[in-house]
Amino acid sequence: MVRRKLYQEVYRPQFHFTAKKNWLNDPNGLDYYEGEYHLFFQHNPSGINWGNIVWGHAVSSDMVNWKQLANAIEPDELGMIFSGSGVVDWNNTAGFQSGKERAMVNIYTSAGKPFAQSIAYSNDRGRTWRKYEKNPVLGHIAGENRDPKVIWHTSSKRWVMALYLDANNYALFASTNLKQWIRLCDIQLLGCSECPDIFELPVDGNAEKTKWVFWGGNGNYIIGTFDGRIFRRESEVLQSEWGANFYAAQTWSDIPDSDGRRLQIAWMSGGKYPDMPFNQQMSFPCQLTLSTTPEGIRLYRRPIKEIENIHQKEYSWNNQILEPGRNLLSDVQGGLLHIQTEVELGNAAEFGFILRGESIRYTTATSQLFCLGKSASLRPLQGKIKLEILLDRTSLEIFGNDGRISMSFCFLPDARDRNLKIYSLGGKARIVSLKIYELRSIWPESELEEADNG
Repeated sequence: MVRRKLYQEVYRPQFHFTAKKNWLNDPNGLDYYEGEYHLFFQHNPSGINWGNIVWGHAVSSDMVNWKQLANAIEPDELGMIFSGSGVVDWNNTAGFQSGKERAMVNIYTSAGKPFAQSIAYSNDRGRTWRKYEKNPVLGHIAGENRDPKVIWHTSSKRWVMALYLDANNYALFASTNLKQWIRLCDIQLLGCSECPDIFELPVDGNAEKTKWVFWGGNGNYIIGTFDGRIFRRESEVLQSEWGANFYAAQTWSDIPDSDGRRLQIAWMSGGKYPDMPFNQQMSFPCQLTLSTTPEGIRLYRRPIKEIENIHQKEYSWNNQILEPGRNLLSDVQGGLLHIQTEVELGNAAEFGFILRGESIRYTTATSQLFCLGKSASLRPLQGKIKLEILLDRTSLEIFGNDGRISMSFCFLPDARDRNLKIYSLGGKARIVSLKIYELRSIWPESELEEADNG
């Protein structure tokens, strides 16, 4: 028998969710009930690569510290269990509630031949799940129609489902009971496929002025209005993500009104984890907002405030001149970091960071931010740029100007390289503020060791 340190492997992310073992992809069934955030996910419980897909399940009190539970929904005669969403049926519209707990309902794709949409429910806060005996609840429409995202539409007092159909085509459906569905309207999202989401957000924080967002699997979206019947677009297809490893994002349902945030998590697709017992990771959760920009209304993404729950040692600088050859971080090292900075560009041609061997650089002539072969346009605000960076063992997530742009990357740094650098080239910049927080692991000590007969 061999004993190993589970969750402490060299390439195990320390504050991003991963399955204890084997394959993980799309986040599914995100909802909040009785103090718990639920994260279901596409999971192969018996293999390191994609296949044999079930819904894995984890819960958290803060979306940061996660505990994996037993798998929730297993394959059946209708096929593997592909992506979908979850809701709390507060008014018992489906009639599944059997005790004092509200029924939680997961809506998923039965990936048989053909694909169709099914539901399962829980009456014990998501610990056990029972499939509806008359599945599927929505038969085959077109192609490999899949990935149902269901919301409660308050003004029309019914459920609305966004469903991917085929090519760049999606559709909205409605139901009063989660069991019978009628088709409302079709939506085309050029350059997108799979994993839709639909949600309403205030513009500039004004609850009296809201817009609806319709979202595709690659993070592109449109803005419009929705009256419970028809989604009317008011924008072209817009981009929310400029990195290389971001896919199938979904937002949580049933967040209390007292909170009011729109919260999202994505699969950081395409990462490499050599010789690890797990494969793939989730992004760090973000809050979404809509803000007015010179180009129009745009979606902003930035890390949730709960990241403060894993802050440890803080390093801080204010009003420091950044000139060529000077590195304020020469005495700081780290592998798990939360970095926040505001930089006045001055006459520098370029400024940036080098974190564990990878560069994040901003060029003032082009107003472009570069990292790991990707770039994003980021215009200065009154001559200044804000950056927020999350560094984990195998990932970099970058947010510019309070979330106007985001870039998500998986990478494999040298495990021995914990060096940090901030620099300028071609002139001086001024660091208005810079804060670096060391982060603790989210994995509890009680789960660090496991017996392995292999």
